[in-house]
Amino acid sequence: MIRMKELALRRGGRLLLSQVDLTLHPGWRVGVVGRNGCGKSSLFAALLGGLDLDAGSIERPRGQRVATVAQETPALPDAAIDYVISGDVELARALTDEAEAQARGDHEAVARAHHRIEELSGYDAHARAGRLLHGLGFAADTHATAVREFSGGWRVRLNLARALMAPSDLLLLDEPTNHLDLDAVVWLEDWLRRYPGTLLVISHDREFLDGIASHIVHLDEGRARLYTGNYTSFERQRAEHLRQQQISHQREQAERAHLQSFIDRFKAKASKARQAQSRVKRLEKLAGTEAVRAQSPFRFSFPVPGKLPSPLLRLDQVDAGYAAAEGATDDAGEHRVLTGVRFSLEPGERVALLGPNGAGKSTLVKTLVGELPPLAGERLAHKDLRVGYFAQHTVESLREGVSAIDHLRAIAPGISEQELRNYLGGWNFAGERAYESVDTFSGGERARLALALIAWHRPNVLLLDEPTNHLDLDMRDALADALADFPGALVLVAHDRHLIGLVCDSFWRVAEGTVSEFKGDLDDYSRWLRSRDDGGARAAADDGGRVGADPAEPQGNGRDDASDSQDGASARDRRRAAAEQRAREKPIRDRIRSIERRLAVIGSERGELEGRLADPGLYAGPADQVRDLMQRQHTLASEQVALEEEWLDLQVD
Repeated sequence: MIRMKELALRRGGRLLLSQVDLTLHPGWRVGVVGRNGCGKSSLFAALLGGLDLDAGSIERPRGQRVATVAQETPALPDAAIDYVISGDVELARALTDEAEAQARGDHEAVARAHHRIEELSGYDAHARAGRLLHGLGFAADTHATAVREFSGGWRVRLNLARALMAPSDLLLLDEPTNHLDLDAVVWLEDWLRRYPGTLLVISHDREFLDGIASHIVHLDEGRARLYTGNYTSFERQRAEHLRQQQISHQREQAERAHLQSFIDRFKAKASKARQAQSRVKRLEKLAGTEAVRAQSPFRFSFPVPGKLPSPLLRLDQVDAGYAAAEGATDDAGEHRVLTGVRFSLEPGERVALLGPNGAGKSTLVKTLVGELPPLAGERLAHKDLRVGYFAQHTVESLREGVSAIDHLRAIAPGISEQELRNYLGGWNFAGERAYESVDTFSGGERARLALALIAWHRPNVLLLDEPTNHLDLDMRDALADALADFPGALVLVAHDRHLIGLVCDSFWRVAEGTVSEFKGDLDDYSRWLRSRDDGGARAAADDGGRVGADPAEPQGNGRDDASDSQDGASARDRRRAAAEQRAREKPIRDRIRSIERRLAVIGSERGELEGRLADPGLYAGPADQVRDLMQRQHTLASEQVALEEEWLDLQVD
């Protein structure tokens, strides 16, 4: 059991958390959520003892084994699998003792080490580490590769595997899905559901949290509140909690106004003095319920493209990959990642690319962009094609020391300062924020700026490669809304199933050197992955990828074959149906935004009314004025309750 009592944390001069009282029981899988900068990572640092508490205490069982993912990976010569095994510190020590004893010829020490290794189940350590590496996307022939040979993203995966390898009673994971593909996320979700200890995980991936969490801790405005259930359950409970809090506040304010009115009118009358005094005491005892602070959600949109030709972009029998080094003869040094790709994009089409990292998703996107010329075949682009490309390195490519407005000015010469400021204000870089260096921006703010720079060019095709890695839940929701309203074509690579499910209509799997349509939805894909990993669907995967009655992968490798005209027609029907579905949902999304704007106005007006009603001088004036203000307050309260209920109904639908 973990107890936090009256806990308070500061970072610099800023108070992150205060009066946090939480009790977490063994075996709970807890998702820790909240806006960027609310103190999630600091809470983890405090649990690990790396951050001093400003007040309160954290109580943990003595001897509790804690595992977490290391932030840095040294450039070691060790094989990847040995690095993962070393996450089990006791086992690694026993293996070292065995090797040293054998080198000395000390047979007694060897026997002791053997016994210790057997106690620690060490003789299947390579098998366990291999399963972890396989689940996280490492091919079998990379298990013996030196750690220093891996790129940064793959080293993060090695650290995750090392943390999972360590025996632990408490596992702390901070954004574990950020560097994973969807295949690995599904595997990790299954692994964590079987984890027997207490799990705390920070994540902005709501589908992932829905799959693993038994409880949610929400950090907001310096406080922490515990909810039972997964993320979807938390959202519903929080909405109801906020509604009840606002109702209680309204009732209390009305009672305060009534009591204060009586006190002001009769406190000077001897015959009413006792009654007035009792009301003073009652007024003092009122709980002081806070009003719900209206948080206007951030929204943005991609500008409507000037032209939407058909088709926008097409790959015809393309071999994609990397050309031979300059000066090489024939095809020496050429690296073909994908072969025979047939792929086209029409206005309104929304495609998600699925498949493991390293299989060629980014290569396909770069080929679509034109960054990589085809090694064979043709890339056919309409003359009016405008591509908006968000790559995994886009956020890091922002220039240090340069402001948001200077980044925009560099791609928009001759545009007035006011127009640039107005545009950035629409992306939540208002006022002086537009002039601040990107050095001061969070990862989410940098990603938002990168998207704003892409949107400036009014693209008719968006190619987005992992755009959500730095975004919190609110920004992901805003991105989903903007993409749903975008009339151009979209190709999306992401591990966020919630985003993919909201904005994409068709799914293409990139694996084993081919690109093929996946005939099913994300639930079908998750089932197919689990069945494949369990070994029960390997034959089915070889035969078109069917799991039971659920279609997984199609026969063939493209959509432009004349012999597949029926499949092409059905694909067009699906795209048409998806477009109609988006058209039906648009009024609902518009109504939700309208309600949110009206609730913000109501909150502001009610705040002004409450301020006036709290003024004792008001009650010395005409009674009609007080009555009108209270009537207006009642009307606004009723409207707010009705709008909140409608908002909840629309969210459920």
